[in-house]
Amino acid sequence: MNRLPSLYISHGSPMTALQPGQVGPRLAELAAGLERPRAIVMASAHWLGRTPQVSAAPMPETIHDFGGFPPELYELQYPAPGAPALAKDVAMRLAEAGLQPVIDPLRGLDHGAWVPLRYLYPQADIPVLQVSVQPSLGPAHQFAMGRALAPLREQGVLLIGSGSITHNLHDWRNHAQGKEAPYVRPFIGWMEQKLEADDLPALFDYRRQAPFAVQAHPTDEHLLPLYFAMGAAGSDALGAQRIDAGIDMGFLAMDIYRFDGAQAQPNAA
Repeated sequence: MNRLPSLYISHGSPMTALQPGQVGPRLAELAAGLERPRAIVMASAHWLGRTPQVSAAPMPETIHDFGGFPPELYELQYPAPGAPALAKDVAMRLAEAGLQPVIDPLRGLDHGAWVPLRYLYPQADIPVLQVSVQPSLGPAHQFAMGRALAPLREQGVLLIGSGSITHNLHDWRNHAQGKEAPYVRPFIGWMEQKLEADDLPALFDYRRQAPFAVQAHPTDEHLLPLYFAMGAAGSDALGAQRIDAGIDMGFLAMDIYRFDGAQAQPNAA
């Protein structure tokens, strides 16, 4: 099997599950061009914790971790199987990297996972597990998590970070009707430039260096999965490719990134 890329996906609002906008077709096109993975490991902005956790439920439930949406959204299910054996392998690799993981035998799939997966693999027939994000430990830690798991790409495992390239819900009332937030394009332009240049020091220091970083991310849990995907690229040459999926509601940029960097060696820093 050929080495799979790693991905960063902006999953947007839960309503993306019913209203695919531009991101749904982009994800379908992306999946169509990939070799079918044997399993998927996702780091979602909607599973947070102080230490890395790895889900190992044999049949993970579809978690509707949101409120105030139409009833039909709560009826959607994504009944993909879990991957308990792979979860043990993931936990072992994270432990070998000194990251102190814990296996959660019950955790289901939150909307940061199942919403984009509905468009990537709508048949829900590929085993999926999640790893949690540690918002208090910053980008370098999330990068290290991805780097520890990078060799799995050689084994048919698709590694995905799911968040949002911009995410300021305080702007919902101001921009939901289509008036674009002024910080969105400068921020995503800076991110694209630095990713194409493989400028890891700047990317790790984005909150000080990127234009409008605090406006784009008052808290950065939705950007941290990007660093997981970057680390999973497997080398300092990230091979970043941006896929433009538009701007949802004027403030949620829906960028997707594909990383085809070279494979990391075991125990690489």
